[in-house]
Amino acid sequence: MKPVMGVSDIESQLEKLRAALRHHNYRYYVLDDPEVPDAEYDRLFRDLQALEADNPELVTPDSPTQRVGATPVSDFGAVSHDVPMLSLENAFGDDELTEFDRRIRERLDQEDEVDYLAEPKLDGAAVSLRYENGVLVRGATRGDGLTGEDISHNVRTIQSIPLRLQDSPPSLLEVRGEVFMSTEGFRALNQRMTDEGGKPFVNPRNAAAGSLRQLDPRLTAARPLEFIAYGVGVVEGEDLPQRHSEVLGLLKSWGIRISSLGEVVAGASGCVAYYERIAAQRSRLPYEIDGVVFKVDLRPLQEKLGYVARAPRWAVAAKFPAQEELTVLRAIEFQVGRTGALTPVARLEPVFVGGVTVSNATLHNMDEVRRKDVRPGDTVIVRRAGDVIPEVVGVVLEKRPSGARQIEMPERCPVCDSDVVQPEGEAVARCSGGLYCAAQRKEALRHFASRKAMDIEGLGTKLIEQLVDGDLVETPADLYGLTVDELAALDRMAEKSAENLVASIEKSKQTDFGRFLFALGIRDVGEVTARQLARHFGDLDALMAANEEALAEVRDVGPIVAAHVASFFAQAHNRRVIECLLEAGLVWPKVTPAKDEELPLSGKTFVLTGTLPNLTRDEAKARIEALGGKVTGSISGKTDYLVAGDSPGSKLDKAKKLGVTILDEDELVG
Repeated sequence: MKPVMGVSDIESQLEKLRAALRHHNYRYYVLDDPEVPDAEYDRLFRDLQALEADNPELVTPDSPTQRVGATPVSDFGAVSHDVPMLSLENAFGDDELTEFDRRIRERLDQEDEVDYLAEPKLDGAAVSLRYENGVLVRGATRGDGLTGEDISHNVRTIQSIPLRLQDSPPSLLEVRGEVFMSTEGFRALNQRMTDEGGKPFVNPRNAAAGSLRQLDPRLTAARPLEFIAYGVGVVEGEDLPQRHSEVLGLLKSWGIRISSLGEVVAGASGCVAYYERIAAQRSRLPYEIDGVVFKVDLRPLQEKLGYVARAPRWAVAAKFPAQEELTVLRAIEFQVGRTGALTPVARLEPVFVGGVTVSNATLHNMDEVRRKDVRPGDTVIVRRAGDVIPEVVGVVLEKRPSGARQIEMPERCPVCDSDVVQPEGEAVARCSGGLYCAAQRKEALRHFASRKAMDIEGLGTKLIEQLVDGDLVETPADLYGLTVDELAALDRMAEKSAENLVASIEKSKQTDFGRFLFALGIRDVGEVTARQLARHFGDLDALMAANEEALAEVRDVGPIVAAHVASFFAQAHNRRVIECLLEAGLVWPKVTPAKDEELPLSGKTFVLTGTLPNLTRDEAKARIEALGGKVTGSISGKTDYLVAGDSPGSKLDKAKKLGVTILDEDELVG
């Protein structure tokens, strides 16, 4: 049972919440440097709403619930919005969305289903664009909803914002929408910022907001900003349609971009179905969204429903599970990967984020740990988007406990106690234990048995862990000595499963040289590089005897990869494993060495599309690369051939436009 608070306690709690929200508004709107994720802000705001609802006599005119946002900075000219740019009430979950629909029908005094215009809620920065006689004359930020900042010099640099409208626009038109940054554009921008020694942005929303508030428009022009409209403000010289969806259609006819995913849905069931459909697409969209916006479609009904202090009654933002949350970092531990790389991992107080409970998050590398200054005991922002591994994106320094200490890279491997080494010029530190390190042993075996390596069907992660933990296997060569009886004695293994696995291991002895090299797990040697090494040298002895200079002559093998290959074969324990594999019976067809320039497809670039009659995509790719060709994923002016099967899609059309030679499977094989 909650303790009963007196009036002074309630007033104190109210002021505490208001002060926190004002602080976060300032950080978000004025400094473009938020301290907490949206989910934390939403919780504070809802707490304040609930407390004020229970104590209406204590509501003050300056409460964040009675106004829209924060004041603009003085570096930009002020713009007064003739029609306030209000925010939206939030709904979390199906029940709150259904309750929103119930309130709408109750206020309208109707039982029939209400039509709603549904659109994804873009995670960007709201702006207003003013057009006079079809010409863009001003752009403004939302600001506090009543007064924003004049950013005309910056919005003019955004390609998706037309400078002049088409098709007889009204004499005065105020367009409202969202400036945002695509996921790919954001990734490229952050890479550029990092390369130039700058501080990368936390997320695309911050990047978009920060880009709009540059005093120099040349900086904004260099940022990959986009715009999508979602409504209008003041309009003169045009009778708008009765439906909001038709207004958006009119904007589109005037040359203004609107969402391609918007549609009209009926009633609560239509809203829920649309929400679930967009949620399922979320991770595949080219930009970030944090929910779905539902608006009563009929504008006369919007006017009838009216507004509350800071939001229209006729619209709601149905939020997705937060992709960012606050939690406490308990400890930083180090995981050892297949190549011996030590990766710092954050052990967290469990937190629900991105639809799942997260207790671990990546810190990438020690450079990131130092840049973000992450320490055990810190309150951190954790982000999880789609299927991406959760990561720690920032620290709330104001909540750092006294005595929090920085973490250093361990000098000894946490798994096998071997030395940890960090080659000069490299960012990654590695365990020197190689195949003797149990952590690397498991990862090496997983890689060795994988489909594109030795393709040992039935040898999965759980089984490999049992084999290593039970001291049955230390190196890949030990796999070929396993017996049915040994395997059948393991957990979840019956005699038939053991027989099948032994047969699969036996089958893998018949391989090819490129697969074998890839299976060894040489650092930075992928399947393509492995095939090129096999083709270039033709013989294992010749490859193992090659020095770095000879290795660097292979196509796409630079000095770094050449050094890794030479170092791998120079180590006695690696050579011993290879000898054991050959003694176990691994064989492959003889390869005739060939230099790249001697191969018939040398210098030619191919793209594969559609389903081929007889060859898989991997088989077709292997054939092309074996003859010296290169396979890429997209059509460009540098593409020489498109190999097209059934259902080729848009790549075929683009190839025809570019004059690329088109082949079928018979022509490729022949």
